[in-house]
Amino acid sequence: MDFNINAEQRAFVELAQQFASHELAPNAAQWDAQAEWPLAALKQAGELGFCGLYANPEWGGLGLSRLDSSLIFEHLAMGCTTTTAMLTIHNMVTWMVTAFANQQTCAKYGEKLTSGEYLASYCLTEPNAGSDAASLTTKAVKDGSDYLLTGSKIFISGAGETDVLVVMARTGGPGAGGISALLVDANSEGISFGRKEDKMGWNAQPTRMITFDQVRVPGNQLLGQEGEGFALAMQGLDGGRINIATCSLGTAQQALQDALNYVNERKQFGKPIAAFQGLQFKLADMNTQLVAARQMVRLAAFKLDQKDADATTYCAMAKRFVTDVCYEICDEALQCFGGNGYIKEYPMERYVRDSRVHRILEGTNEIMRVIIARRILQAGSQIIV
Repeated sequence: MDFNINAEQRAFVELAQQFASHELAPNAAQWDAQAEWPLAALKQAGELGFCGLYANPEWGGLGLSRLDSSLIFEHLAMGCTTTTAMLTIHNMVTWMVTAFANQQTCAKYGEKLTSGEYLASYCLTEPNAGSDAASLTTKAVKDGSDYLLTGSKIFISGAGETDVLVVMARTGGPGAGGISALLVDANSEGISFGRKEDKMGWNAQPTRMITFDQVRVPGNQLLGQEGEGFALAMQGLDGGRINIATCSLGTAQQALQDALNYVNERKQFGKPIAAFQGLQFKLADMNTQLVAARQMVRLAAFKLDQKDADATTYCAMAKRFVTDVCYEICDEALQCFGGNGYIKEYPMERYVRDSRVHRILEGTNEIMRVIIARRILQAGSQIIV
């Protein structure tokens, strides 16, 4: 078992590091403070291939593994958590389109998505269907060869700025089996966007409600078959959980690096505070947790790439563990800065704010525990190893 990354992976990592250090990190604080949509940076990311990392190469994607993609997202997140998180959402949608849309729809949207010419949002959550996504009520009713889409989605990242939407809607009866996935042009007549939510973090990407009022969607923009939407959504979320865990991982690594630099420079009682054993123990624990989190992400990504029967469980475990642990690392890194960590002149408070939501989205960490426990109990009280 070789835990080292190969030469090709190293090349991707170095490209991500360069982009993060030159384009993301210098602008992240401004994007956050001004709630600025970093469109130019997102477009530039598309030019580098970062908008179609694991999308079908037939439509301009790189066709990378989830493990390779996680390496890239990890290092992008060291530059800007929020922008990287938006890129992960876009990649999830791009993968779904290039994997499950028909040839006509892929020809229309595929290369525009993988290149970043079009940016995309993922629309699952509703006002009364959060963790219980199978109870969603947004409807898509057949009208000739088209669908008429009616309903509302909330907490949609990029809403009002993105070009296309993947929308989960009910085309059949109650429950998961009645849900289908539709690719919708965000400029379609009948779509309206709510106010931009005033959030704790993730300020560099807008989050809005989207309302659909008899929006006409061509029937050929159905992803997969009718009734497969919930299954496709869950497949998307397996990868999405690895992605968001990876965003936490990159953010925590940057927070720890910043803390390490600070404690070596900051002096109290006549010596660098790194000389005090209390801080040394803190740094040791943070680094240990970071390495453990990284191995969990890469294991889950490997299991997903291998189509392991328990891949969903591994993704849930990674998402639960890594987002919790990496949030704690960011919080402890802030503590190392003392009062300066609470001041916006330093990035520590932004790391904490931006990583906090990772424990909620892509399925709350409480839901991750439900998924894990259900699998264990279904296996006849057999642990997952």
